[in-house]
Amino acid sequence: MDHWGEIRKLIEARRADRLAERVRALDDGGRKEVAARLPELLKELRGVDRWEDGLSGYRVGLRVAGAGCLGGAAAVTSWLYRRDLAPRWGGADNDVDLILAVLADRPAAWRADLAERLVLRLRAADDRGVGLALALLRETGVEPPTHDPLVAGWASGDPARLGDDPLLDHLLPRLFEAEGVGRVLQWEKDPRQGWLGALLDLAEAGRVKREALIDGCVRRFLRGGTPIDLRFFARLHEALAPSPAEAACHIRDYLHLLPASPGPVAELAAKRLRACGDLTADDLAEAWDCLLFRPERVLVRTGLAWLGRSVKRDPALAEVIAAPLARAFAADSAELQEIAVELAVAHAGGMREEDRATIHEAIGFLPPALGRRAAAAFAGGAVAEAEPVFTPPSLPAAPERAHAVEPPIESVEEFSQSITEWTDSWQSWERLLAGFVMLAARDGAGVVAATRDRLVDEHPWTYSQKTWPRAEQWLRGAATALAGSARTRQAWRRFLPGRGLAAPHRLLLHRAAEILRAVEEDTLPPLLLATPTHTTGHVAAAELVRRLEVIEAAGAKPLAADLQQALLRLPRTPDPEAAERAARLTSAAGRIVAGWTCPEVEVTLEWTCNGGRDDHDWHDRGHHHYVRLVPGAAAAPAGLPLVDLMLSMSDYWAEAEHLHWWPSMLPSHREVAAAYLTPHLLRSYGYGPAVRAQARHLARAEGPAGVAFSAVLARALGDRSTQEPVEVLLEVAARDELPAAEIGRQAGLLLASGEVRMIDMVAALDDAARRGGYAQVWGIAAAALPALLPAPGRRPRSGLSGFVTLARTAADWCGARGEIPEVRDMAARKGNSRLLREIRRLHDQLTGGAGAGQEG
Repeated sequence: MDHWGEIRKLIEARRADRLAERVRALDDGGRKEVAARLPELLKELRGVDRWEDGLSGYRVGLRVAGAGCLGGAAAVTSWLYRRDLAPRWGGADNDVDLILAVLADRPAAWRADLAERLVLRLRAADDRGVGLALALLRETGVEPPTHDPLVAGWASGDPARLGDDPLLDHLLPRLFEAEGVGRVLQWEKDPRQGWLGALLDLAEAGRVKREALIDGCVRRFLRGGTPIDLRFFARLHEALAPSPAEAACHIRDYLHLLPASPGPVAELAAKRLRACGDLTADDLAEAWDCLLFRPERVLVRTGLAWLGRSVKRDPALAEVIAAPLARAFAADSAELQEIAVELAVAHAGGMREEDRATIHEAIGFLPPALGRRAAAAFAGGAVAEAEPVFTPPSLPAAPERAHAVEPPIESVEEFSQSITEWTDSWQSWERLLAGFVMLAARDGAGVVAATRDRLVDEHPWTYSQKTWPRAEQWLRGAATALAGSARTRQAWRRFLPGRGLAAPHRLLLHRAAEILRAVEEDTLPPLLLATPTHTTGHVAAAELVRRLEVIEAAGAKPLAADLQQALLRLPRTPDPEAAERAARLTSAAGRIVAGWTCPEVEVTLEWTCNGGRDDHDWHDRGHHHYVRLVPGAAAAPAGLPLVDLMLSMSDYWAEAEHLHWWPSMLPSHREVAAAYLTPHLLRSYGYGPAVRAQARHLARAEGPAGVAFSAVLARALGDRSTQEPVEVLLEVAARDELPAAEIGRQAGLLLASGEVRMIDMVAALDDAARRGGYAQVWGIAAAALPALLPAPGRRPRSGLSGFVTLARTAADWCGARGEIPEVRDMAARKGNSRLLREIRRLHDQLTGGAGAGQEG
């Protein structure tokens, strides 16, 4: 009987279920024949369809046949882990049941050996063999070997019937030890489902002991790891909510977690310690000392609140609070320093002499107003009277505004390599675009030969689209047109989007489309005019004129959109010598450049909420996500259609691509570039606000910095995932170009609308003040306060007292004076909340009131 012929037909027909039945019916001779012929078939089938999944649909049949026919467990393991039998695009096993079926007749010891071998070959939780390995372990009942990827793979499975899993007792203790488990389970959030829900249900049913889960979490914390590694275990720990009795046996463990574990772990450790009622004074002192030394402000705030409540209940604890409070004096937050000083002053009477000396030595870390309050409370006795000396830092020097850019691509080889790569940088795009024009004019045949193979299958769907919205589509079309392809004929007319594009996007596409048209009509000039010479996007006037001279000498004409983009990239400062050279040219383009002066544009910005203008109390109305910013601009017409389009803010809310390239297109019109970004101001991506990256480019552009730039920078300051916005603020301040009051007004509106968190804005401004920008921070804070202070009877926004403390500190550092009506009115209200106390201190400081010297 032709065993092999039948098996081969079933593999090629992709009948894996029928194949499994036939393999089980083979005798030893038939299995040996199939095992000998499989490698040959594998070689034939490999690459039948390179776009399909590995060996296309043959993979499952080949795996089933190999598992059922190869002789030794080692051979089967190697076959199942062959790279060319793995799904090309990843994915889980879908042949486990079939493989188990063909292995069912093997001896139990043989299958146990195979299970162990499969486990030890695992390298990751999503390895292709994890499903089969787990199934064999469950079926054979052997104890799983110690191997972290196995545990991570187990954790990646469905825990719906976890209590009935025979592997539970073996693998659950390892869940808290194996590397990779935390990353697999990092997205588990809901304690009612998934692994969190399953483990909680098992604990409630008594199938798993609560103490084992709590102990496992604590042991995992003590092993250390990144926040992602520990995220699931922190959520499980908090879902279990250990009682004080359950937490008592882990007091020393929780104390060990406070100094250096990730923030969420330290936070839960502090929470459990606070709930324990039998901590000694030494334990409390250790906990507070650790928390107040942490860099996370939320943990320092937690430690200060815990310390304050504890000492209020037991005044004898004042003897152990000096060292922790001295640490808090050096906190990087004016608000936290203020709380620490209040606690120290309130409990100074209960401190020993050596404790008072400890506090006095730390006063030098405080800003002047707080330092004076602390010194007044801790002077006398054996402590020398001395006021702290504090000199605010100076602004760092601004870096150079611009540097020279790389020249255009000069070789056909580099161009052919770059044309099909993703272009995310405007500098790379400009090099590519300019390189194509120069190379096409100099060696068109070479460009065609070098790019033919790369472009023949490059996005064949491109030509079935209605429009080409991305710039690189046009460049690839131009390269294809250079080869005489009929597909691109009249593409510049067929694929250019009409209405519905923001002006910068439209100019970008027009400039690329006219290059394709010039290729089709054989009118391509020897080079482009608008290729930037500097990293700001500027084109030096002398270089622009030189390019015009080259084009005129070649008997060619410059491209229209390219000329208009070049004009928008000229520096604001005129170059008389370049203008004189341009006037000597005979072309119309030369005359335009010779007479060009940078247009002045007036930019406006209007905030709307829920479709209309609104007051500052948007957070009380909800739905703050309907807030929009509506920019406008007014400029005298230049008589050039694309220039006028760019400076008129036309279609500002239209569809946009290449958003982060726009500042480089308007390097002499900072406000206009910023205004085009404002409709996207409230959008966020996974990595932060949509406009965050543009703040640096706008900072180095030329032109007035007004309301639009202020809105962009204010939004960027509300993103605490990076230090870059603070550096941008300091850079613009060092050039004396920072519109601090306008930034403050925009920041106030962003905070009032709920689009930016107060804690993030305070952190950014506090950082800027401590790095030398205290005068600018005061200007921002003073302008923001009127929008932030609540009307009588309204609830203050969360974190507002911290903002006022920051404002008072910055005002103190720069010696600010002058009454702010909204601050004055609120200071006169009745009450003794922390916010009101801070407002009264700020008012006294600004007006030289009685409390200015004592309370800051």
